Amino acid sequence: MMGLILEALEAMGHNVRWMSWNLFLGLLPLALSFWLFRKPRSRWLLWGTWVLLGATFVPSTRHVLSYLRHIVQDVGKTYVLGAIAITIVLMAVDIWVLRQRGVRSLRWWGGFLAFIAFLPNAPYVLTDIIHLIRQIQYGYSEWTVTLALIPQYLAFMLAGFEAYVLSVMALGYYLKQQGWGRFILVTEITIHALSAIGIYLGRFIRFNTWDILTNPDALVNTVMNDLIGKRPVVVMAATFVVIAVLYWVLKQVSLGISHRFYYNLSSSEAIGDSATASDAIDLKF
Repeated sequence: MMGLILEALEAMGHNVRWMSWNLFLGLLPLALSFWLFRKPRSRWLLWGTWVLLGATFVPSTRHVLSYLRHIVQDVGKTYVLGAIAITIVLMAVDIWVLRQRGVRSLRWWGGFLAFIAFLPNAPYVLTDIIHLIRQIQYGYSEWTVTLALIPQYLAFMLAGFEAYVLSVMALGYYLKQQGWGRFILVTEITIHALSAIGIYLGRFIRFNTWDILTNPDALVNTVMNDLIGKRPVVVMAATFVVIAVLYWVLKQVSLGISHRFYYNLSSSEAIGDSATASDAIDLKF
């Protein structure tokens, strides 16, 4: 029995670092959505996201520092330094001029671009099922696979994809508030398609989000020349269908949970139960 427990802990521990890193990247757009589109009224959702971000960042600290070092080393050939300088100038213009005109700030647009760039990392976690297949082939016992690895992978993938669902729902809520509700479906489809492209670039060609800055030439060449073949198109189309279907299902689940808690909240307010009302989970978009 103790041997099985140690084997399960060893197998799960092997996944902690890369799962934490991938989930951290998937949670970033959700955190950005709180600033860009809507700060959730639910303290559970707000603080839960930040706590989970911190918990997934800690095991990935060395990973982050490694990529930062890589970016710094590539400054000379990728113009990152110039991009940073331009960004600082634009932020200064934004602070002193645009903020007074009642328009969306340059910082907001920069955040929105970061949101779109990092968003494919959330549904990307679905493709990490390949690691489970490899671990099963490695020879772990059926008990370890069934009671340890499969639950670990399911929790990991559910957390990552739910972050994607809530992020896109937040964008839809923002569009509705701006009077652009008729564009929500088109926006969702477009984001699913962009995510499918991003997942293909990440899983099969091994690009990262920051290659937009550190390796833009290769990224553009790949998009223009290598994504028009039969295999990439089929893979991306299948990925799009999976994302769209799972998004619709989890969106309905999220809205159902929201409706239930809002119903409980309304009932609590009706009887003056302010304690229950303050703790109700708000997922309504």
